[in-house]
Amino acid sequence: MTDVNGLSIKDPSMKRPLAGVRILAVELYGAGPYGTQLMAELGAEVVKIEAPSMGGDVSRSVGPYFLGEGDTAFFQTFSRSKSSLALELKTPEGRAIFEKLVAGADAVVNNLRGDKPGKLGLTYDDLKSIKPSIVCAHLSAYGRNNSRANWPGYDYLMQAESGMMSLTGEPDAPPTRLGLSMVDFMTGSVFALGIVSAILNARSTGEGCDVDVSLFDVALHQTSYPAVWAMNEGYEPERLPRGAHPSIAPSQLVRTADGWGLLMCQTPKFWALFCGLTGRSDLADDPRFADIPARRAHLAELTQALDGLFMTRKSQDWSDLFAGQVPFAPVKDLKSALDNPFVAEVGMRDIVDHPAKPEGLHMLASPVMINGQRMTGHRAPTLGEQTDAILAALKSSDRGEGV
Repeated sequence: MTDVNGLSIKDPSMKRPLAGVRILAVELYGAGPYGTQLMAELGAEVVKIEAPSMGGDVSRSVGPYFLGEGDTAFFQTFSRSKSSLALELKTPEGRAIFEKLVAGADAVVNNLRGDKPGKLGLTYDDLKSIKPSIVCAHLSAYGRNNSRANWPGYDYLMQAESGMMSLTGEPDAPPTRLGLSMVDFMTGSVFALGIVSAILNARSTGEGCDVDVSLFDVALHQTSYPAVWAMNEGYEPERLPRGAHPSIAPSQLVRTADGWGLLMCQTPKFWALFCGLTGRSDLADDPRFADIPARRAHLAELTQALDGLFMTRKSQDWSDLFAGQVPFAPVKDLKSALDNPFVAEVGMRDIVDHPAKPEGLHMLASPVMINGQRMTGHRAPTLGEQTDAILAALKSSDRGEGV
């Protein structure tokens, strides 16, 4: 079975709530493509507009794992379930085709540097005469129309300047970045939310708009309640050993016989259950550990006591003992995390057809389920793979609608 782009799909009967939404995406690398991929696997038709003169999306060349010319495992991670249109936006011919496509689209999105959308004519003011209901969404490092609009920016920089790195790591270690580009992923998710929200409004009012999301804004927003504490109460965060929670104990890493685990007794109930299941009534009766404030005040002694207990068994043994009664998780490396039987149970691994992988390309599945079904996807397109089909459909339509 194939979809409208000629790529194989697993279940054409699956309910996809964004079916009928068309997105033109001038995108590259990570944050923007992550957001539009979420939308694509929920049913939106996402057309990547790629300049052949530039080799298309730069992530097509990001190694170290290559799947043929112009294709990598990195690119596949961010552009599944999309189409690719080879088009030079900066040429008169390319611009004319682009404007015809705008007439049949719901949104034009990009994740370019903040000063680029205006220069390339991708804003609502540039496109509203073509289609008043068009949504123009911009994901940039620092936003548009400010003193940093022309600054390049990346995830790690945002972790540094937002305060995230100062909150992460052991007390005596240098500030530490998160192990993954979570600012990119979170910004892409917020981007998708902004786009869908604006499309809903445009469909009901007939009027589109500009949507702006920046890495900096989202990173700062993710400092969340510690930021509210700091702004209102003068709170000064401190890094605690073992990644401990700032106010609740025990909520931290513990040493086990074969590695590490993460214990989170976030409520008095869980502490009581923990002491009961482990047979450690002495901990429950110890006045130093009588309640959350006492345990937080005696965190070093608590950690020592917990290590002495947890090092008597392996991480998985503790997980089996607690079995969801006490919040606990073994700390896994990436391979063992992916091989976790629970991952298979919930279907968070997928295999998509790919010519470079006869056995199929192993991917992570969409995190969204509709009516109990996890969204399936197809491989990312080759550069310009759908160009002929898109242009043929455009030519057959007098106004470029419905292509």
